[in-house]
Amino acid sequence: MDIVSLFFIAVGLAMDAFSVAVTDGITLRRVRIRDALLVGVFFGGFQFVMPCIGWLLGSTFSSYIQQCDHWIAFVLLAFIGGKMIYEALKPGEDTGAVRNPLDLKVLTLLAIATSIDALAVGVTFATMHVSLLSAACVIGVVAFVFSAVGLFIGNKFGNLFGNKAEIIGGVVLIGIGLKILIEHLFF
Repeated sequence: MDIVSLFFIAVGLAMDAFSVAVTDGITLRRVRIRDALLVGVFFGGFQFVMPCIGWLLGSTFSSYIQQCDHWIAFVLLAFIGGKMIYEALKPGEDTGAVRNPLDLKVLTLLAIATSIDALAVGVTFATMHVSLLSAACVIGVVAFVFSAVGLFIGNKFGNLFGNKAEIIGGVVLIGIGLKILIEHLFF
């Protein structure tokens, strides 16, 4: 596989992570370089590891992974998005109080949800004789950069939207989950 094709695969895989990072950035009052690096490491790291795991699983389990990957991503993203909306609309709550999108548990769930497609790509890499390490590195680095930059972009929008940012972020996460589900079920 040539580097241009691999780069476009990496960009495609990174778009969900980018969107989620933008959503996380929306809910933060201030984004520091450290925050962007943390988000980038989580999303880029999972995007690096998942193709490796997929490659190891190989074609033996590919049908099982492809049958449920979209459901897992949808459930995780819908749960986290729904929780964000619920927290923002909860009566008696200070509307300025939002969840911590940099919480390690939240980041782990989001990173898993957005990298399940990379697992399936890794399975296909096993059948295509792709250099796994270089492919996983390209995918991980692209996801790292997109996620880190996405956090800053989201933060700029979050400052414009004010207290409604968490609701918007929740709707976006649910939308990403639905997009993944619809693409896999109908296309």
